Amino acid sequence: MGVRNYLIEGVSGSGKTSVATELQQRGYHAIHGDRQLAYQGDLQTGEPLDGYALEQNTLDVVVQHQRHLWDVDKVKSLVADQSHPISFFCGGSRNFHHFIDLFDGVFVLDVDLDTLKGRLAGRPEDEFGGKPAEREMIVRLHATKEDIPKSATTIDATAPLACVVDDILSICGEIDQGRASRSLN
Repeated sequence: MGVRNYLIEGVSGSGKTSVATELQQRGYHAIHGDRQLAYQGDLQTGEPLDGYALEQNTLDVVVQHQRHLWDVDKVKSLVADQSHPISFFCGGSRNFHHFIDLFDGVFVLDVDLDTLKGRLAGRPEDEFGGKPAEREMIVRLHATKEDIPKSATTIDATAPLACVVDDILSICGEIDQGRASRSLN
């Protein structure tokens, strides 16, 4: 998708979807990975799970989370298409180790525990993190950082959204016209 490609990761509630939307509003190419690339699959083989296998484990939040994968072939195809000067892939997957080396950089959005709990408390039940068991698991993942790429640039996602995106763009070497116009007014 881009001559330069960046992955933006973080636990649920850290702001990945909001960052993707803000980047798009500023005219950048951003992919909502959890909407456009994700599926429930076998972590070892990558094979999508059939309806019966999914139905058997819908109550197990940990299993559901572990099976949240991105389509590796789609990621590779999008990275190979250089029709955009820069692309941002925003979202989380348990199989990022299969494609993380394709990115020019990786960012991890980080928030403190109180901010995370506040964001999750506002989620509807039909959105991941909206149910108590999901929130409990997300809080554990926040503490352990076990699903987060290790060699990534950490971004303080407690700052206002515009500042979070400005920080990412600055690190990417992008001149942000939105920031320039805000400082002139």
